Amino acid sequence: QVQLVESGGGLVQAGDSLRLSCTASGRTFKTYNMGWFRQAPGKEREFVAAISWSGSRTYYADSVKGRFTISRDNAKNTVYLQMNSLKPENTAVYYCAATTKATLPLLEYEYSYWGQGTQVTVSS
Repeated sequence: QVQLVESGGGLVQAGDSLRLSCTASGRTFKTYNMGWFRQAPGKEREFVAAISWSGSRTYYADSVKGRFTISRDNAKNTVYLQMNSLKPENTAVYYCAATTKATLPLLEYEYSYWGQGTQVTVSS
């Protein structure tokens, strides 16, 4: 089992950058593939990015490809989401999640553990 805590959210202007962090408890963090999701007001939670346990594989939603970068530091039990060129439509609560699946899942139900989320607000 793993507990996840996100941080790094805040209020920024359009075009700014922000880096989210997700720190996990437990010594098994490096065995999990990790994902980032987000939920905007009035919308369903959606997939943003995922990374394999080793960091060698990543996958992105088309809407963030080229602007967002997912990475991890297993020595620090932390996964990151670097967000550049932020847009107002990126405003959402961002969640990290952990999965035991060997693939990089896109669907919520394939992730077993979730953080509490961190708010990102992008003003125009």
